[in-house]
Amino acid sequence: MNRTDTDHQASSACFAYGSLMCDDIMTAVCGTRSTRRPATLHGYRRRAVVGATYPGVEPNADHCVQGVLYLELPDSAWPRLDGFEGEEYERRIVEVEMADGSRLRAWTYVFRPCFAHRLAPDDWDYEHFLREGKARFVADYIGFDTLQAR
Repeated sequence: MNRTDTDHQASSACFAYGSLMCDDIMTAVCGTRSTRRPATLHGYRRRAVVGATYPGVEPNADHCVQGVLYLELPDSAWPRLDGFEGEEYERRIVEVEMADGSRLRAWTYVFRPCFAHRLAPDDWDYEHFLREGKARFVADYIGFDTLQAR
């Protein structure tokens, strides 16, 4: 793959590890559906955010995060995603591993170090979110399908 292909791939792919793993939430936020594949982000830890139903990731060499890679997001999705994630997160290019062992570059949202005090000591559990947090999350963030760029 040449550099141009890699840059385009990273600019249109998003690794989601929290609420955006739910296709309905991601579609509402982005305003469009996208192809999705399971993926793993090595060298990061997913932790619960204190007082919230969503997580944040931070660099940690001893951990990895299971998530979803959304492919070929349109340019119009990125300002909406940036607005949805807010000031606690920065969009960063990372490398993720696909189920077949291949690696792809993608954007993800990493918790900013200046907000690290908001990260709980516990890991965030996606299955628990689906059972007990998703309905509250959707109610709290109603209208995220109309997000504008920040």
